[in-house]
Amino acid sequence: MKAYLAEIGRRGGRKSRRALDPEMARAMVRVREARRAYRRFQAECFWSFDPDYEIGLSDVAWVAEQLRKHGDRDAWEVSRKLCR
Repeated sequence: MKAYLAEIGRRGGRKSRRALDPEMARAMVRVREARRAYRRFQAECFWSFDPDYEIGLSDVAWVAEQLRKHGDRDAWEVSRKLCR
């Protein structure tokens, strides 16, 4: 039984490892930061949108635009970082 579980774990570890190219890694970071900004500035900039809305890669530019349009200085700085 112990050898069986060790083999399953070894195979699972090999399968779950993935290599991300730099562009995909940057996109994942942008989405994560956009989601964080959406939650942080929900009351200020995104009050009319669903609080549980799931931000995707195609929404990053929209989040940045809303932060610039409706946010304060802190929101504007977050928007600037999203647009790099």
